[in-house]
Amino acid sequence: MFMGEYRHTIDGKGRIIIPAKFREGLGDSFVVTRGLDQCLFAYPRSEWTQLEQKLKALPFTKADARKFTRFFFSGACEVELDKQGRILLPPNLRDFAKLKKDCVIIGVSTRVEIWSKDLWEDYYLSSEDSFNEIAESIVDLDL
Repeated sequence: MFMGEYRHTIDGKGRIIIPAKFREGLGDSFVVTRGLDQCLFAYPRSEWTQLEQKLKALPFTKADARKFTRFFFSGACEVELDKQGRILLPPNLRDFAKLKKDCVIIGVSTRVEIWSKDLWEDYYLSSEDSFNEIAESIVDLDL
C-alpha cells in the first residue's frame, strides 16, 4: 500500500526521484499515465494489469468509455528506475501535469500520484474545507 506525501524536483532532463518508500512497491519498472485532476498516476505492473482488465470490459460502443480508454492508454508509458531511484518522465506527461520543477509525490493506496507542487497545493486547499462533508457522504467508516 502506498501512503504519504513527499516533495521532490524534476531535473533539466525530466527525471524525478521516486521516494524510497514507494520504490519497492512499484518495482524496477512500472507504468505512468495521465491521471485525473491534472496529475500523473503511477501503477505497479500488477495493479496496471488489473486496471487494464477492467477498462477492457467497458463497452466500446459507449462514447464515454472510448474517450476515457483512449485518454488513459494513449498517455501510458513504462518507466524504469535508474541507480539513483529516478525515472524519466516523457515531455507529453510533464506538459499534461504542468510539471516544471517542484513536485509532490503522494501515495494513494494502490497507486502513486505525481503532482505539480502548485496544483497540489491548490487542490489540497480547495478540498480541505469539504473533507468532512465528502467523508460523510461516501465513507461508511468509524474513523
